[in-house]
Amino acid sequence: MRLRASRTFFAEPALPQPLAGLARIASNLYWTWNTDAAALFARIDPALWDATQHNPVAVLQRTPAETWDELAADEGFVAHLERVSQAFDEYLRREPIVSVPGASASEPIAYFSLEFALTESFPNYSGGLGILAGDHLKSASDLGIPLVGVGLLYHFGYFHQRLGPDGWQQEEYRSIDSSLQPLEPVNLADGSRLRVDIPLDGRTAVAEVWRLQVGKIPLYLLDTDVEPNIPSDRELSGRLYGGDSEMRIAQEVILGIGGVRALKAMGLSPSACHMNEGHSALLGLERTRILMEEAGATFAEARLPVSAATAFTTHTAVAAGIDLFSPDLVMRYLGEYSASMGLAREELLGLGRTNPADENEPFSMAMLGLRLSGFRNGVSKLHRGVSQHLWEAAWPNLPREQAPIDSVTNGVHLPTWVSHDIADLFDRYVGPAWREDPAAANWGRIDEVPDEELWRIHERERGKLVARARKQHAEALMARGLSASSGSAGQALDARILTVGFARRFAGYKRATLLFRDPERLAAIVNHAERPVQFIFAGKAHPRDEPAKALIREVVNLSARPEFRDRLVLLEDYDMEIARALVQGCDLWLNTPLRPLEASGTSGMKAFANGALNMSVRDGWWWEAYKPGLGWAVGRSRVDDDPEAQDAFDSNSIYDLFENEVTEAFYGRDGDGIPREWLRRVKASIQAFGPVFNTNRMVGEYAARAYAPAVGSWHALTAGNLRRARTLAADLGDIRERWDAVKVTGVTHALTAGVAEVTATLESDGLPVESLRVDLIFGSVNEAGDLRAQGEVRLVPVSTGPGGVVTLHGSARFQGSGRLGYTIRVLPQPEGLHDPFAPGLAHWA
Repeated sequence: MRLRASRTFFAEPALPQPLAGLARIASNLYWTWNTDAAALFARIDPALWDATQHNPVAVLQRTPAETWDELAADEGFVAHLERVSQAFDEYLRREPIVSVPGASASEPIAYFSLEFALTESFPNYSGGLGILAGDHLKSASDLGIPLVGVGLLYHFGYFHQRLGPDGWQQEEYRSIDSSLQPLEPVNLADGSRLRVDIPLDGRTAVAEVWRLQVGKIPLYLLDTDVEPNIPSDRELSGRLYGGDSEMRIAQEVILGIGGVRALKAMGLSPSACHMNEGHSALLGLERTRILMEEAGATFAEARLPVSAATAFTTHTAVAAGIDLFSPDLVMRYLGEYSASMGLAREELLGLGRTNPADENEPFSMAMLGLRLSGFRNGVSKLHRGVSQHLWEAAWPNLPREQAPIDSVTNGVHLPTWVSHDIADLFDRYVGPAWREDPAAANWGRIDEVPDEELWRIHERERGKLVARARKQHAEALMARGLSASSGSAGQALDARILTVGFARRFAGYKRATLLFRDPERLAAIVNHAERPVQFIFAGKAHPRDEPAKALIREVVNLSARPEFRDRLVLLEDYDMEIARALVQGCDLWLNTPLRPLEASGTSGMKAFANGALNMSVRDGWWWEAYKPGLGWAVGRSRVDDDPEAQDAFDSNSIYDLFENEVTEAFYGRDGDGIPREWLRRVKASIQAFGPVFNTNRMVGEYAARAYAPAVGSWHALTAGNLRRARTLAADLGDIRERWDAVKVTGVTHALTAGVAEVTATLESDGLPVESLRVDLIFGSVNEAGDLRAQGEVRLVPVSTGPGGVVTLHGSARFQGSGRLGYTIRVLPQPEGLHDPFAPGLAHWA
C-alpha cells in the first residue's frame, strides 16, 4: 500500500524581506526576454536553474531556507534584484508605442492560438506556430497594445524525443506540474473557480481557466482536466497534437467556442479577434451566436460585424497541412449548436468548403476562418501568392492574384533570442530602442562595433554551444547503449571551426538530408585540412509522420560513419533552449526547403540577430530578405518540375558554396586572426534585417492594417443594437437579388503620353451607384492576353443618363511600354462593408 495525501495545498516559499521581489518577477514571463532577470535566477543556484529547464518558480520552491538567508545578506545579489525590479516596474509603466483606437483593457484584441511557446520550462508548444504566437504576445507587450492571448493548457504538452539505437524516434510524454508554473487560477468574486460550459457531441464539457502573465499581456488557458468531465473530455487537456480527428475537432471546439465564452465570463468583450491558423475558427461562430442572442439579430446581420472584426493568419503552404473533417463528424459536434443559430446542415458545412454546394467536400476549419474574417494574410510576401493559389477556388469570380489574401511577413522577438553578450553589445552601440522599437533603432551604428569585440563574443558563444552539444551528444549515445568515443579526435565537434546549424521540424519538404546526396563530396568539405566544417542538426518529426522519422534515422546513421563522427551530430529533444543555443553559437544557418513550401521560417532570423549568416533556398522570408553580400542563396529562383532534378541542382549549389565562397570568407583571416570579410557580411546582415524581421514590426503591421480597421468596423456596426449591421445586411440582400442584372455596357479610352483616360457605362438595375465599386485595373499584357496588374484606380461617377445608366471615368498612368491593357471590375460596396470581396460577387468587363 502507498501512503497518499487525502488533501493537498500549495505553499509559497518563505522569502526574507529583502528578496520578496523575486516571487513577483518569477510570476511574470518578462524574465524570458530580460537576460538580466534570467541571470538573477541563475545566480541563485546555477545547477538547479539548468535542472529545472530555467524555471524561476521551481527554483524558488526548491531552494533551501539557508540559501535565502545567505542571499539576503549578499549585497551584490540584493542590488541585482533591485536593478531588475526597477527595470520591470519601468517596463510596466511605459507608455504605449502603438495605439489601436477603440481597443482597451475591457475591449481588447483577442489572439487565439492552439499553442504558445514562451519558455522551455513550460512546453505548451510543438514548433514554429507556437514560437510565432509566443513572440507575438511579447511584442504586443513591448508595444503596449491592449491584447489578450487565448489557448489551451496541456498537462503533458508536446512529446519529448528520444532516439533508439538505430536512430528511430521514440516519443515520451511527461506530466507538467502546474504548481511549478507561474499559472494563476481565474476565480469568481466569491473565490470559486471560473468555469465555462462547452457543447461537445451532444453533451456539455466544463473548462476552467488559468492566467499566465506575459509582460503586460495576459494569456488565458482553458483546462478540461476537471470534474465532472468524463475521461475523454479530460484528456483534451492532455497532449498537444495527440489523438485522432475526433480529439482534434473537440480541442478546436474548446479553443474557439470555449475561448470566447471564457472571455465573456471574465467580463471581457473583444473588439477584434485574431485567429492564428484555422484551429480557432469556431470563435467566429460563437461571437456571431452571442450577438444574435444579445441583439435579437439574424445570422446574416450578426455575422457582418464579427467578420469585419476578425483577422485570420494562415501558415500553411500545402493542402496536406490543412485539417479536414468529415461532414458527419462536424455535424456530431456542431449540428445541434449550429441549429440553435438557425443554420441548416448545408449552410454550416458550406462555410467550411471552398465550394459550398459540393456535398463530397470535407469541412475545413481554415476555410471557415477565411470566410469569417475581414483581414486574411499569409506570413511572407511569397507565401501570399502560395495562399492565393491554395484558396483561389473560394473566390471563383476572381483571378488568383485578386484573391483577398494579403501578407504580413513573420518576425522574431529579438530580446528573447539574442544572447546576453549580443544584447549588451546592441545596448551600447545601437541603443536601447532595439528592444522595444527595432524599426526606430540606429542599426547603422553596428559599423562602429570593433571587429575584434564582435568576433570575441561570437567565438565565446560558439565555444559554449560546442561544449553543450558534446555533452548532450555523449549522454544520448550512452543512453542508447552506444560508445561515446568519436574517432581520432576523441570527442565530437571542435570549438574552433566553422559551425553550421540545421534545426527545425523534420518533414519531407524541408529536405534535411539534401546535404547528404554526395557523401564523398561532403566528407571532403567537413574534413578539409585547412577549412573544415561541422554540422549540428536538431528537430522532431510528428509522431505519425513515418517518412520524417526515417529522415532523422538517416541523419543519425550518417553521423555514425567514421568520416563524419567528429563533424556531424544530431541533438535530441529539440526545444526552445536548444534553439537558443544553436542560433547564438552557430556561424552559418542552413535552410533547404523545397520552394515554395516554406511559408516563412523564422530560425534564420534568430540566427542573423546573433551574428550568424544565412545560407538558404530563396523561400519564405529569405525570398524577400536575400541580397548578395548578406548571406548566400542556395540554387536558383525557378522551381524544376522534377523533384529529383531540383534536389540534384540544389545539393550541388550547397557544395559549391561551401567549397568556393563560405569557407574562404570564414577562414580568410588577417594578421590578428580576424575574418574581416566574414564580419563585414555579419554587420551588413544585422543592419539590413534588424529593423525588419522582428515581431515588433510584425505586430505593429497587424495593429495598423488589421486591428485598427477591425476595431473601427466592430464599433460602427454594433452601435445602436447593430443598427448599421442590419441595414448593411438588407443592402447586401438587395444587391444579391439584383446582381445578375448589373453589367458594364460600354468602355472607351483615350491614350496620351502613357496615360489612359477611361470611360465606362454601367447598368445597375436600380441599385445606387454608391453601393457599387467600379475599379480600373491596368498593367502589362503577355502574348496570351494575361494582364499583369501595375495598379488599380477607382472609377468615379460623372453623370446618370436615361434608364439610370451611369457614366464613370478614371485615369491610369502606365509604366513602361510594349503590350499594355486594362480591365474593369465591379464589386459590391454598400456603406459599412468592411471587405468588398467577402460577398463573393464580381463582374468583369
